[in-house]
Amino acid sequence: MHLLDLGKTVKDAVQKQGMLAWQFNTIGVSDAITMGGEGMRFSLQTREIIADSIETVTCAQFHDANISIPGCDKNMPGVVMAMARHNRPSLMIYGGSIEPGYSKLLQKPINISTCYEAHGAYLYDTLEAPESNGTPVSKADIMDDIEQHACPGAGACGGMYTANTMATAIEAMGLTLPGSSSTPATSPAKMRECVKAAEAIKTCMERNIRPRDLLTKESFENAMVMTMALGGSTNGVVHFLAMAGTAGVPLTLDDIQRVSNKIPFIANLAPSGRYFMADLYKVGGVPSVMKLLTAAGLLDGSIPTVTGRTLAENIAPFPSLPPDQPIIRPLSSPIKPTGHIQILRGNLAPDGAVAKITGKEGTHFRGRALVFDKESALDAALNSGLIPRGDKLVLIVRYEGPKGGPGMPEQLKASAALMGAKLTNIALVTDGRYSGASHGFIVGHVVPEAAVGGPIAVVRNGDIVTIDAEKNTLSFDVSVEEVQARLAAWTPPKATVTRGVLAKYAKLVGDASHGAMTDLF
Repeated sequence: MHLLDLGKTVKDAVQKQGMLAWQFNTIGVSDAITMGGEGMRFSLQTREIIADSIETVTCAQFHDANISIPGCDKNMPGVVMAMARHNRPSLMIYGGSIEPGYSKLLQKPINISTCYEAHGAYLYDTLEAPESNGTPVSKADIMDDIEQHACPGAGACGGMYTANTMATAIEAMGLTLPGSSSTPATSPAKMRECVKAAEAIKTCMERNIRPRDLLTKESFENAMVMTMALGGSTNGVVHFLAMAGTAGVPLTLDDIQRVSNKIPFIANLAPSGRYFMADLYKVGGVPSVMKLLTAAGLLDGSIPTVTGRTLAENIAPFPSLPPDQPIIRPLSSPIKPTGHIQILRGNLAPDGAVAKITGKEGTHFRGRALVFDKESALDAALNSGLIPRGDKLVLIVRYEGPKGGPGMPEQLKASAALMGAKLTNIALVTDGRYSGASHGFIVGHVVPEAAVGGPIAVVRNGDIVTIDAEKNTLSFDVSVEEVQARLAAWTPPKATVTRGVLAKYAKLVGDASHGAMTDLF
């Protein structure tokens, strides 16, 4: 909604620095609009299109430098991948986070995730609000109120979902100006950042500071530290791997787990917590969090940045977090002593899977498999009230990986509906992705995916599935011989898309454990 205006401000500021400025665009898919529908299959592959298009224009037109202004999940890794490819002086301006909405009927702040959780509550008759002047409030009125007030203006989703996960991580890598990731989209400070960006890009050009100078193992370590401390999205994993792969920086799932093992989860931010990025901004923002982590020796303040100064020098002028603020816990009293993202392996995911375990769900789940080929089949079951309460169930959603989806769609609609319906007896496992807004006992990115004959393709209803976040395993109680026999009898499903952009993507894309990249030939 507002990125074009931010771009115009940047262009004007660049010209005032005595440089030529050329504003051009790439594409953007709204995950909020596409969520739960066929359009979501197009989302992840736009990361590659964004990287391709910025690389193409920058190199074809002999641009000397680039300032990119993304505003959503996969757009940010897309622009960073482009930076790594063309390696011209570059920086990123995050479009900024949306302000929280407010529901008068529910009498609390709401956001986009509230809509999907309310949908589940509506279906399972758990959607309630306090009485209004002694009069009961209908479910329909509550839904209308949520839909009208969840998104009050411009900006990316307000919690520690994928957009803010990537923005905070990229700021910790030194690729943005300090404070970019927590400055709200519509604030005057965001416009001031656009002006300052022109000064910074001139510095990068004068000093020949290039993206690959900043995209180092140390900066990726910072990115992972921020994600674990703030409770970021599992999508960060697939994006970090792709960014690192593009930059030629060695990074694996084992690195993700290593950082998760040592970094405490300290942020009371949505989806698992109460607050939003706009609230964090008011108490000092991401630079103040980085000061805390740097002082504790958890974040590397010595890395270079686009300002020409180190990260520690960038954050020095910012205040420390107020001791009485309720958003960021002390390191001595974390929500969870280690990170919430866990890498799981086992006979159900031999090459890895990614779980989000904040501690509220427990660390172990064992239940009967209930299998769905495609998210749409689970959505239909939820809409019909067919997911029972009581028994422990592991819902398996397959053929939604990078090749099988195709496109590895996010599955917020289903995960949020389960939370809204208060179906706490459920765990979710998929070879697709979950939204950064998803929470609960969820495991995604199962590799190998079903479409290429991974074991997830032969899980059957009633198989016992175990998720163990302490031993980092994901398994089903089926013998090696039985798995092999099932796989021998398995035949790949017919491709649902044979022409066009998704067909090209399915042909080129690699697995999620290596970032779902399309140029690893």
